[in-house]
Amino acid sequence: MTRLQEDATALDEPLEGSVLELVVGAVAHGGHCVARTSASSPAGGRVVFVRHSLPGERVRAVVTEERSAYLRADAVEVLMAAPGRVEPPCPYAGPDRCGGCDFQHVDPAVQRELKAAVVVELLGRLGGLTPAEVSGLRVRVDELPGGPLEWRTRVHYTVDDYDRPGLLKHRSHEVVAVPRCLIAHPAVQAAGVTDRRWPSVDSVEVVGSGAGEVVVLTESRHAGPAVVSGPAAVHERAVGLEWTIPPGVFWQVHAAAAATLASAVVNLLEPRRGERVWDLYGGVGLFAAAVAAGVGPDGRVDVVESDPAAVAAGQQALHRLPQVSFIAATVERALRGPLRESTVDVVVLDPPRAGAGRAVVETLVAAAPRAVAYVACDPAALARDVRTFASAGWRLAGLRAYDCFPMTHHVECVALLTPTTHHPAP
Repeated sequence: MTRLQEDATALDEPLEGSVLELVVGAVAHGGHCVARTSASSPAGGRVVFVRHSLPGERVRAVVTEERSAYLRADAVEVLMAAPGRVEPPCPYAGPDRCGGCDFQHVDPAVQRELKAAVVVELLGRLGGLTPAEVSGLRVRVDELPGGPLEWRTRVHYTVDDYDRPGLLKHRSHEVVAVPRCLIAHPAVQAAGVTDRRWPSVDSVEVVGSGAGEVVVLTESRHAGPAVVSGPAAVHERAVGLEWTIPPGVFWQVHAAAAATLASAVVNLLEPRRGERVWDLYGGVGLFAAAVAAGVGPDGRVDVVESDPAAVAAGQQALHRLPQVSFIAATVERALRGPLRESTVDVVVLDPPRAGAGRAVVETLVAAAPRAVAYVACDPAALARDVRTFASAGWRLAGLRAYDCFPMTHHVECVALLTPTTHHPAP
């Protein structure tokens, strides 16, 4: 810390912008590691969430945000590096630059170790699992085919006041002009969005597909999404079927993720002939298609999805699977209505980032399926819902985790939840 900064903190001025020398501790959810200032320091013993660092490192970090209980900071100088540190492949990764990638400074294998550590920590702290229960899951994060770069098939660019497209800084609305995003799929990079100006436009989105198609859309405050180049929809293949996906309909952004996650769901659930399945938050029916073969023509798969465009795409793709039907409704409404009086054997649960929530979990428990496969893009939300299942007498019986988002802190999990023999007393 410079003398000027020492004088400022001595006068109880804000710490934002000051430099702290820190010994970095464990990784935490959100793409940062945890350090703590000394009680005698101007920061008063507060926790510091440090980006661009690794556990065990000693760094100089600039404070970027001050709260009463904690600070946020960016490591700007590494005084003692951890073994997993590498030179970021992207020149726009790092402090005060593009906020899209959290772990460009980390060896890809070590990235997966950090993500596994985060999942373990959250299952204990938020999920309420004992160390022995977590250890029994043997959590690891598996790599997907294709490597850590050029995997992202959908990229959203924000347009700045000078009509230039770019990516946002971390926790900021400031746009960073990035001529080439290294995690973007080659077809997305070849669209040439960053080679031109975009007047009267707030954002540009590029949607690619496994078939190599690319759609470019724009959006502004005064007009909704508009396709400016490419087809009206892209085509994706998985589990032996082909989907026609309009640009606004959800599909996994990693080219290998759809097949990988569908396989994990089937392997964990082991659907049986004649069973009834609920596929909740089912999108275009990816998981429904995967489990349909297991339940066979005498089984039934009900897909619940609130997006009409996703329902239409799913019905078109799965029209040759008569055991699959779509319910165009929110999950909450479907559980209170069309599914209320029906029985269910297994459930596929793929909620949004916030998780399923207590009401949905308790309704599923009351329906008494033999198993639930929970697909989670946020391990914190998964852990919270695991605790709710546990309070109703269920257990986390298995977990798979995948690096569907290399170079970022995000991790995708597929969990198996099953009822225990003895339910807790009310």
